Amino acid sequence: MILNKDTARKTAELLLQIKAIKLNPKNPFTWASGWKSPIYCDNRIVLSYPPIRNYFREQMARQIEELYGTPDAIAGVATGAIGIGMLVAEYLNLPFVYVRPEPKKHGRGNQIEGNLDSGKNVVVVEDLISTGKSSLNAVKALKEAGVNVKGMIAIFTYGFEVADSNFRDQEITLHTLSNYQHLLDQAVATNYISEKELHTLQDWRTAPDTWK
Repeated sequence: MILNKDTARKTAELLLQIKAIKLNPKNPFTWASGWKSPIYCDNRIVLSYPPIRNYFREQMARQIEELYGTPDAIAGVATGAIGIGMLVAEYLNLPFVYVRPEPKKHGRGNQIEGNLDSGKNVVVVEDLISTGKSSLNAVKALKEAGVNVKGMIAIFTYGFEVADSNFRDQEITLHTLSNYQHLLDQAVATNYISEKELHTLQDWRTAPDTWK
């Protein structure tokens, strides 16, 4: 869910500007899942641009306070959201932890890194939502540790129906700074893509797993 349309537009503009998001309908990318895609998103690039990362941390922090008040801690999803999650936690002067995809195979075998007591209220920070599977895996680990997950906020989502369904099933609210539709609107407005390329990108969005 988008909380602020101006923020959504600005976020899309910045992600395109620094090439954190690349659109290439003519020469599609191949995702790790094997899907062919005309879009590739790497929001970790945001960390290399101080004014932009500060904009994102402040917008995420403000939305967290507006939506959930002040939680007891911020949890970032490893590895993509460790950086932005830490920046948000620092801005809010809150403790920070991060959640691995699975427990470590050595040492203490931690999946949650950092000090977080059961019963605490936590907001999860994520950089990118595709199917939501890895994000919700982090939520599962936090819940198993006895933590109360208030919700999740991410920089960007593709807005796949499978992600919406997964979050509904787990009863977790998701808010993002921007999404795929705002990205396309901004790309057209700035002549980043043509009308023909817009149709290609819209077609991919409806069936990304079978798109050729």
